[in-house]
Amino acid sequence: MARRHGDGGWSPYLAGALVGVLAIISAYATTAWMEKTHYLGASTTFVRAAGILEKQIDETHVEQNAYFAKTKVRVDWQFMMVVGIFFGALVASRLDGSFRHEWVPPIWRDRFGPSAAKRAVGAFVGGVVAMFGARMASGCPSGHGLSGMMQLSMSAFVALAMFFGVGVVVASLIYRRK
Repeated sequence: MARRHGDGGWSPYLAGALVGVLAIISAYATTAWMEKTHYLGASTTFVRAAGILEKQIDETHVEQNAYFAKTKVRVDWQFMMVVGIFFGALVASRLDGSFRHEWVPPIWRDRFGPSAAKRAVGAFVGGVVAMFGARMASGCPSGHGLSGMMQLSMSAFVALAMFFGVGVVVASLIYRRK
């Protein structure tokens, strides 16, 4: 099958092209339906999810929070897109046979051992650092990489260069040979 790759997953070239088409369609669709262009991105959704959870504990704090006054706490199209990414990836990996349930991926196990707890802490800390960086950069790699590059935004070029550059440095430090 043409869409398969060596590991059973999709060809990265086909997947990249489809994501590019999706980005263009989303820009046109949101302009037509919402009268304002909304580009692909995901990091704001996680902030909104935190606001939704926080609202369950202290609704007044969320309502008085200056950040949430600007970034409304709500389930919107972007929130649903992130949910769709999860379920779409799950369905696609099941259909193409690449789905595997593993607490500790082999590359992590080879470098840091089989501890699922250590992997969970590493993933959590990495997620916190990534979200902090995404908020500082006013967007995540998908937002800058897809949407910002579509607009030929200079900040997207800089942010993407930083995402990749720091990613290469960190990966080489973490996964260097013993």
